[in-house]
Amino acid sequence: MGIEIRQDHFSEQDFAHFNAKIRDNLKALQQLLEQPGFGVGEDSLGAELEFYLVDAGGNPVPCNQAILKAAGNPQLTPELNRFNLEYNLQPQPFRGRPFSGFEQELQTAIDATNRVAEPLGAQLLPIGILPTVTLSQFGAHMMTDQPRYRAMDNALRRLRGAPFEVHIDGTPPLNLTWDDVTLEGANTSFQLHWRLNPEHFANSFNAVQLITPIALALAANSPLLFGHELWQETRIALFKQSIDCRDENHAQRKYPPRVYFGNGWLRQGALELFASSVALFPPIMPVLHEDDPLQELAAGKLPKLHELRLHQGSTWPWNRAIYDHHDGGHVRMEVRALPAGPSLQDMSATGAFLLGSALALRDSMPDRINLLPFKFAEHNFYRAAQHGLEATLLWPSSSQIKVVEYEVLDLAQRLVPMAEEALQQAGMEAAETNRLMNNIRQRIAARTNGAQWQLTVLHKLRASGLSATEATQQMLERYRRHFNSHQPVSQWSTEL
Repeated sequence: MGIEIRQDHFSEQDFAHFNAKIRDNLKALQQLLEQPGFGVGEDSLGAELEFYLVDAGGNPVPCNQAILKAAGNPQLTPELNRFNLEYNLQPQPFRGRPFSGFEQELQTAIDATNRVAEPLGAQLLPIGILPTVTLSQFGAHMMTDQPRYRAMDNALRRLRGAPFEVHIDGTPPLNLTWDDVTLEGANTSFQLHWRLNPEHFANSFNAVQLITPIALALAANSPLLFGHELWQETRIALFKQSIDCRDENHAQRKYPPRVYFGNGWLRQGALELFASSVALFPPIMPVLHEDDPLQELAAGKLPKLHELRLHQGSTWPWNRAIYDHHDGGHVRMEVRALPAGPSLQDMSATGAFLLGSALALRDSMPDRINLLPFKFAEHNFYRAAQHGLEATLLWPSSSQIKVVEYEVLDLAQRLVPMAEEALQQAGMEAAETNRLMNNIRQRIAARTNGAQWQLTVLHKLRASGLSATEATQQMLERYRRHFNSHQPVSQWSTEL
């Protein structure tokens, strides 16, 4: 959704032309991927972090456009709701100290943005779901005033033909209907971009899919919504359901929702991911560009594939492929499942663990995907989102040819040294990998993550006699102080 558009209503002719044009985009991408040397280059990392804007009491402040105007920073972008912002980090080589670079850049950006936000009574806070947010703070009045968000809302509501429904197990369960897509804006995430050579894409992508449930359990930071204790990573269920545009009469239920884990293991390469998104999902924003990608290729130019990139940005698999025409053109992987927060170091460590584990397992993935049906990997993803560190996952046995259940922390503990070695072999400095993997080791030893910390402190505050609202506010204030302390969550105190 990062591509800017200037219209929010479309004709049937727009959709017909877009469908024809996007197929030319796919043909052009296939030809590009078949060219020797396309996309080959040094591995690199990028990242995006989404924030809530909160006041001194921890309530959301709908002022993102005022901050953007005052900050004048092109790396800051608006999000769906007016109380969210996103910061896009500069890419880093996948060697040396990339995550330290991310943390330093983010802290500088947070400090600078907070100086701009302070006169507006706001401050940036990275947290998967803000526990103090209320249902009255969602709706059309809270949507950021931009054509792309109106276009998305119009299209998804038109496809749905009825209110969106959200049903999430918890204490108590959450059941509600909503008339627009703004509930999706309750979710904020930390997204990683991994540029790698095309020959490694399929095995790397499969390895990331396999590891994502473990990383998600370690990172969980979204246990609360509207006063309900729900999943450890409630974002996963909320995002999927809050914009599920498949119609009410179940005619479209044979298709996946636009937010999904995947359709199967990747067998050949990135083209499969682009082709399946075109085949499975109707376009919702048919903005046409005058460029002809096939003619550009024939003329020796690198096409921008406007329509394909726009369509990819309107489907939301938790891990996906991205085409980028910059720097000679490449296809990279976007890792989208991790939540924002609880600390900059924690986000770096989880990202490094995920990518390092994927590197460690990459060469063995052809054998692993033969042992683990994809539906089990998808099962692991939702189980990790629901239960976090208490999850048990299905995993190929190391001693026999069968799938068995393991506790997620046992799997994580086994993978940490493998990830550390793989990251060092990829060129990361030992001090960087030691720092980040020790963060994971300490989280495992403490059996904690952001979600567990939030719930533990909340329960203690409630037991002390505070009301639910007061306890949530005080817990969030402690969360904010700990975030500003720059300490990892394993060192956050739960004492009152």
